[in-house]
Amino acid sequence: MHLKPDKSLLIIDDEENMRHMLTTLLTRFGYTVDTASDGYQALQKVSSSQYDFVLCDLKMPNMGGMEFLKTARDHLAATTVIMMSAYGTIDSAIEAMKQGAYDYISKPFKTDEVYLALKKAEERESLKRENFWLKEQIRSIQESYTFANMVGKSKPMQAVFKMSAKAAQYDTTVLILGESGTGKELIAKGIHYEGSRAQKPFIPINCGGIPESLLESEFFGHKKGSFTGADRNKKGLFEEADGGTIFLDEIGELPLNLQVKFLRVLQESEIRPIGDSSTKTVDVRMIAATAKNLEEEAKEGAFRQDLFYRLNVFPITLPPLRERTEDIPLLSRHFLNRYNKTLGKEIEGISSEAMSIMLRHPWPGNVRELENVIERAVILSDEKIIPAENVPITPQAAAGCPTLSNELMEGFSVKEAQKRLEKQLIIKALTATRGNRTKATQLLEISHPSLLSKIKAYNISL
Repeated sequence: MHLKPDKSLLIIDDEENMRHMLTTLLTRFGYTVDTASDGYQALQKVSSSQYDFVLCDLKMPNMGGMEFLKTARDHLAATTVIMMSAYGTIDSAIEAMKQGAYDYISKPFKTDEVYLALKKAEERESLKRENFWLKEQIRSIQESYTFANMVGKSKPMQAVFKMSAKAAQYDTTVLILGESGTGKELIAKGIHYEGSRAQKPFIPINCGGIPESLLESEFFGHKKGSFTGADRNKKGLFEEADGGTIFLDEIGELPLNLQVKFLRVLQESEIRPIGDSSTKTVDVRMIAATAKNLEEEAKEGAFRQDLFYRLNVFPITLPPLRERTEDIPLLSRHFLNRYNKTLGKEIEGISSEAMSIMLRHPWPGNVRELENVIERAVILSDEKIIPAENVPITPQAAAGCPTLSNELMEGFSVKEAQKRLEKQLIIKALTATRGNRTKATQLLEISHPSLLSKIKAYNISL
């Protein structure tokens, strides 16, 4: 079996008979052969031509093989070099391999030794190319399954990644919709850092996490002496984000009286700090996110319609994890790798029983819940494979059939059912925290003002 044709090869040897014999032999095996009588002549050839292989003698006048190898290093990056050495120069041949040569053959040699050395070298080159190709394939797959730090190969997530990449090319206002834990902030970061504002600030803020009395000062800033406690001038978040992006998480929690000021920022790119008589121009891209149905909120008067339409220029909806279960194995591996590093563990995988449980679980907390499950499983597991008992999901929950009370299922109104479910969850959280509202807000993942308003609206007396 002959080697593939059209392989270029340079023979470097000071003996003419050796050059002639090798040229005849290797031409027959399909090589395009060139020759040089010493290292200096070979250096000129490799400087102007690219060879797949070089057969180089060690002992030559003018410039020997070792000096050639060192001098021509930059020209031989893509070339496989095989040294030829007479008896007594084996140590030099080994030294040449340390300098980058692939192999050596001892003189005198049989013709099939040269053939076998070259065949082995070609197989090695083929493996290198295949390995490089595989790495490139893995890299391209990883890139196609990710956006920013998010992972997903499902069609819904691929659509999200495509939309997000498109949004990153422009300064358009983006509204990211989706349940809590689906990764809205990660998408916002990706849009910012993939766009032209990447070198400017990215300022995330949870609109429900700031007391209502401080909201205007936080966003727009204030002048010294404008109110009690204003002992210095303060820049607002919009001014801090000038040139960059401000990410308004849970925009649906924003009070109505402040929404009109946000509308002015979007329309006029202007802000007015508290106590200031003049406005300031800011260049800020706005990305907002919410788990609420803002369109319904606007219809009911709980959110300004004009602000909703201003925000809803480029909506991106993140699907819940239960609607993209094919991403669960990929996400699990992603989090497993992360916590192996941060926790100093070497867990290799997840058992089929554990994965089966996770695939059936409805994931009400979405990707954030999955991440927490994997982190805990990594901490608990002492084996190389995570067993089912280390996955903290109850069988009832994993079956994907949460218990629904008859009261919850009364009638057909989705809106009323949502309210009844919300009330039950608040009562459950308050009971679990023994009435500690701060801890309850953390369990429910809502703001403290929002919890207080819901307690009042649902007449909860805990």
